[in-house]
Amino acid sequence: MPGQTESTTAVHVRELARRYHVSYVLTQHDALARQITRLAGDDVELDEIEQLLIALQRAGYLSRRDMVRLQANYLRESWP
Repeated sequence: MPGQTESTTAVHVRELARRYHVSYVLTQHDALARQITRLAGDDVELDEIEQLLIALQRAGYLSRRDMVRLQANYLRESWP
């Protein structure tokens, strides 16, 4: 967003993705999960940082535990 600085965790996640040449690629499982979520009446959209966290974990650069910790930090820092 214009005028806002990126959170420390977001900067860290972007740097990890850059270092390891990782980007998020939507899989068939992701598409199915989105449809199920939509049909359940929920509206869940992951932003770029959350998608990068998933990609880093899928590529083996983050453990599940580290991914969840970083996501929690990111959400905490992003809360208004």
